[in-house]
Amino acid sequence: MKRLVVVANETVGGTPLIDAVKKHAEQGEVKVTVVCPQNEPKGGWVIYDESARGAAQNRLDTTLAALREIGVEAEGEIMDPDPYTATMDAITAFGADEVIISTYPDTRSGWMRQDLIERVERDSGLPVEHVVVDLDAERQDVTHTLVVANQTVESESLHQRIVQKNSEGPHRFTVVVPASGGAGDPNERLGHLLKRLSDEDIQAVGQVGHPDAYTAVQNALQFYSVDEIVISTFEGERSGWLRANLIERVKGSTSKPVEHVVGAREGVAG
Repeated sequence: MKRLVVVANETVGGTPLIDAVKKHAEQGEVKVTVVCPQNEPKGGWVIYDESARGAAQNRLDTTLAALREIGVEAEGEIMDPDPYTATMDAITAFGADEVIISTYPDTRSGWMRQDLIERVERDSGLPVEHVVVDLDAERQDVTHTLVVANQTVESESLHQRIVQKNSEGPHRFTVVVPASGGAGDPNERLGHLLKRLSDEDIQAVGQVGHPDAYTAVQNALQFYSVDEIVISTFEGERSGWLRANLIERVKGSTSKPVEHVVGAREGVAG
């Protein structure tokens, strides 16, 4: 059995990477370990402790699901933010006969500027396959929607809007629930929505974000490439987010379209 370590960050789940793993699997039995170095913030914002790891875990889960769809069972780990350290640690921890490293095209890849491929090949003594993934080209056919909601995350109006968007063309949804406001566990509220969407074959991942909704949005934009934003709140004065001018502040901080969905009349805040 060939032991294959696959290393990717933002390009994890890209079609060329999935195809490369599939090619190895077609040549014989493989044991696949996918390694995602945890992203470093791009600068400027205080990042909620779990935001970077949660985003990396979402990318990893998406890739493992894509591999399962082509019949390849794989395991995965979130590892050191430095891609060289993460790769060498993974080789030591999991064993490897070959390494696949996925990057953006040369002009956009920080990893290529660090000579990552050559360093790993030289220091590990293993064959290293380099896969180039152009996510911008892949994303032309898929709209990535960031959904931000707290108490209204389980509201029927938000669910129906997601369903409607999904029916209009290929979509991928990332749901962020800020970690404050109202009764109950935000992880539980998030889990209920993700389970419902999964049952309806709608592609969605999610995570609990910074307690402040505006900061949670900014954190998400650090780690996800999104095309549009949907923010769900209670109506009028019942919404602390509206009283804090959240919609206008987000619109003013990004060029992405921002849509406001009014949720159900239950709970306390947001």
